[in-house]
Amino acid sequence: MIIYEVNLTVDPDIADEYAAWLKPHIAHILEIDGFLGAEWFERDAAADGATSRGGDKVRWTIQYRLRDRAALEAYQRDHAPTLIHEGQARFGGRFRASRRVLEPMKIFSPSRNTGSG
Repeated sequence: MIIYEVNLTVDPDIADEYAAWLKPHIAHILEIDGFLGAEWFERDAAADGATSRGGDKVRWTIQYRLRDRAALEAYQRDHAPTLIHEGQARFGGRFRASRRVLEPMKIFSPSRNTGSG
C-alpha cells in the first residue's frame, strides 16, 4: 500500500467553494484504478508552523491510499496533470498544494492481552 498525501492551504474566503469542489474531485479520483480510499483531515495551524502572517488560512490534508507504486505512477502519468490543472484554473493563486508519497516500513498494532485473570 502507498499513501499519496496532498497538503492544501486555502484562502478562507474561498474555503466553502473549494470544499464543495473538492468533495466530487476526491470521489472522481477514487474511481481511478488502484485507489483504495481517502481521508480528509484538517490541520492545526499552530502545529503546522503557521505564523501570524499566514495564520488565517484553512489547512487540509487529503491522504489517498493506493494499491501499490504502479497505481500511483499510472495516476501521476495519466490523470494528475489534468486534475491539478482543473483546480488551478478554477481557483488560481488562492490556494497552495504540496504533495508527498509515504510507503509503510512497518505497521504496528497494540498488543492485547486476551487471557483471563
